[in-house]
Amino acid sequence: MNLSNGEEQLMNYLWEKGSAFMKDLLEAYPEPKPAPTTVATLLKRLTDKGAVSYKVFGNSREYYPEVQKSQYFSDKVNVLIKTFFNDSPSQFASFFTKETDLSQKELESLKSIIEEQIKTKKP
Repeated sequence: MNLSNGEEQLMNYLWEKGSAFMKDLLEAYPEPKPAPTTVATLLKRLTDKGAVSYKVFGNSREYYPEVQKSQYFSDKVNVLIKTFFNDSPSQFASFFTKETDLSQKELESLKSIIEEQIKTKKP
């Protein structure tokens, strides 16, 4: 699923809140707040994409995410790896560890995470 920046921003508010009415979503935006019609358009697009659903309460709709944040970002990272790193997670990890400004503590933390994953993958 491919979301625009505006759609991702709105999804982040929904992931944070769990569910929300339009007024709650408008309040979540920083100043200057978007027009209600802009948020309504984003919600319509997200609903059409299957990322958001809603429950009707009288004249109001309570929106909630249909896609988990972790799954969405996992899919995005997998597309990134496929597109820019020849579908090689190792190339991605190499680039990530060499080209980002990670401290020794952060690198050791990553090492621990990888070692723990290796233990869980053993037959």
